[in-house]
Amino acid sequence: MSKYYESLPHFSAVMGSQVPAMHMNCKSVAEYRIWKKKARNKLYSLLGLDRMTWSEPDPKLIASEKMDGYTREKWTIRTEPDVIMTFYRLVPDGMVNGERRPAVIATHGHGSCGKEAVVGNGFFPELADSIRANNYDYGVSAVKKGAIVFCPDARGFGERREIDMQRDDAGARISSSCYYLNFMALPLGRCVAGMWVWDLMRLTDYVESLPDVDPKKIGCIGLSGGGLQVLYFTALEDRIAYAACSGYFYGFRQALLELYNCSCNYIPHMWENFDVGDIGSLIAPRPFVIETGDADPLNGSGGLSNVIPYVEQVRSAYRLFGKEELLYHDIFKGPHMWHGTESIKGIDRYLFGKD
Repeated sequence: MSKYYESLPHFSAVMGSQVPAMHMNCKSVAEYRIWKKKARNKLYSLLGLDRMTWSEPDPKLIASEKMDGYTREKWTIRTEPDVIMTFYRLVPDGMVNGERRPAVIATHGHGSCGKEAVVGNGFFPELADSIRANNYDYGVSAVKKGAIVFCPDARGFGERREIDMQRDDAGARISSSCYYLNFMALPLGRCVAGMWVWDLMRLTDYVESLPDVDPKKIGCIGLSGGGLQVLYFTALEDRIAYAACSGYFYGFRQALLELYNCSCNYIPHMWENFDVGDIGSLIAPRPFVIETGDADPLNGSGGLSNVIPYVEQVRSAYRLFGKEELLYHDIFKGPHMWHGTESIKGIDRYLFGKD
């Protein structure tokens, strides 16, 4: 039998022996605010956001279709001068002139064909199966609550796939260009996760400018890679009043180093500076729901023991403000999937002000 001399134990030991430089263990609100400013500046730089170029959005309506209880519009905007974002806008029926509604940005993860899964558009069998298995159509759940919902394609997905995946077979449609895109970006000081966050910031610029949106009531929800987007984006963006992160909250060492995940998770120098609890702590004290399936293999070898301590670290940040009740950890029985029970309730509670 062959013997292998691998490097994983070495890197795991290195990571396990260090405390992230931006570790959050503040003891007062004043201390937290100082930490938050430094941590945000560092995270902004690590994601390469200081290398992006702002652009006017130049919105274009591509198509509009009447659905059951809402209208589904397809739009594009520019997020950099030569970068186009595609997204669906779901507008609930019954809106009147001059009315402003809460908005929800619903981000997707992998196995989604981008925005199509989030709006429940299972137009080929493999995608329909993914939507059913993952409860992926949470954009529809949000518009049914009365919010105006924005469901974007992240770079590398759906209509934004790179040349490596620009085919019409099911495998290419449901896959992504994360690997290809990240390795184009890394030598230029950028990364996929940073591009996703930048694009969501520019989408938010556009969303809050709309006359039918209440700019003080914008939420963000997402599963898996969509949870990654929710986490990093909301950590840096105070315009997000409510967030729900599903299937993406676990200690990075077990879940991303010892268990290899998609290349979109890997950001130079991130683990030297942050673990998941530090990033989540930047969201305090805004309403935040974290969903965890107790049988989700992405939690890492420790299962819930690789999740709960990091949630409790975030809770300690909320405790500084006396706002522990605004952090909800929904642990449900099940695998890697959108649960939605508390996350969708949060739209009612925190965006519409309903009990």
